[in-house]
Amino acid sequence: MDETISHRQVPVGPLSMHVAEAGEGPLVLLCHGFPECWYSWRHQLTALAGAGYRAVAPDMRGYGRTDAPEAIESYTILHLVGDMVGLLDALGQRRAVIVGHDWGAMVAWTAALLRPDRFRAVVGMSVPYLPRLPMRPTDMMRAMIGDRFFYILYFQEPGRAEAELDPIARRFLRAMLFTASGAVPDDHYRNLDLPSSAKLMDQMLEPDALPSWLGEEDLDVYATEFERTGFRGGINWYRNFDRNWELTAAFADRRITVPAMFVGGLRDAVVTGPELAEEGPTVKVMPTFCDDFRAKVLIEGAGHWNQQEAPEETNAALLDFLTGLPKDDGQA
Repeated sequence: MDETISHRQVPVGPLSMHVAEAGEGPLVLLCHGFPECWYSWRHQLTALAGAGYRAVAPDMRGYGRTDAPEAIESYTILHLVGDMVGLLDALGQRRAVIVGHDWGAMVAWTAALLRPDRFRAVVGMSVPYLPRLPMRPTDMMRAMIGDRFFYILYFQEPGRAEAELDPIARRFLRAMLFTASGAVPDDHYRNLDLPSSAKLMDQMLEPDALPSWLGEEDLDVYATEFERTGFRGGINWYRNFDRNWELTAAFADRRITVPAMFVGGLRDAVVTGPELAEEGPTVKVMPTFCDDFRAKVLIEGAGHWNQQEAPEETNAALLDFLTGLPKDDGQA
């Protein structure tokens, strides 16, 4: 572990939240996704600190050494954004730049949408911003997918995914981190057509060796956390898609007004679709929903885990964006 990164527990509302932090200066808040923890930002914490920023990466609600409430309805997008506002208060900061990857990107986009007074700029990674859907999300998914497997629908039944994944945490993480990376074979997503009765591991590729960006010691960090906690907390985020849709109805016509940037990998099916070739339609249309969209950085060869697979390119994009923002000490 990098000794320049410090760790502590911070009271955030009803939660005890674990945070990793480094550096001094304007605050940059780093929100991870599934199935990760603060460690996914290890390369950014040190780079931001070295460039004169205070970087803070929490274990998000339900993950790692942060509390994991029992109730599924305790993981709505309003809880998750509220956690980030509460974390600013606990850190004694009025404002921050919020950066999010995967599910953390959805938190970051929503935080910027609902609280531009607290989040002065936003960076989404791997998951683009889109406004509220015109129909209930799981209904739309079922209409599009039919009787085929889709992981978000698989996650909806409480306990089902946990029963599959908790006993094989390390094996699942190894397969998941590889399958969603830039190392995945070109035809994997194109040929993926499983019945709704399938399990998550059925769509995973289990590598003989880890990709160069992920060492066994890195996998150890993730495996240690999830072997201890299980996957319930993170999966509960997915079980609130429809509830989030209902809760955000009042904000359906709101736009992202703060400076915004998107970073993703060109070998990420979330960014490109199954062809893994060029940006998909959701990424193309994203800037039209933002008043001050400043950059779209798509990294050749990187998959879904761009900040880990391509840390130099990700850090350069992030620091270029931050340098262009008005100076702010976060206090006023």
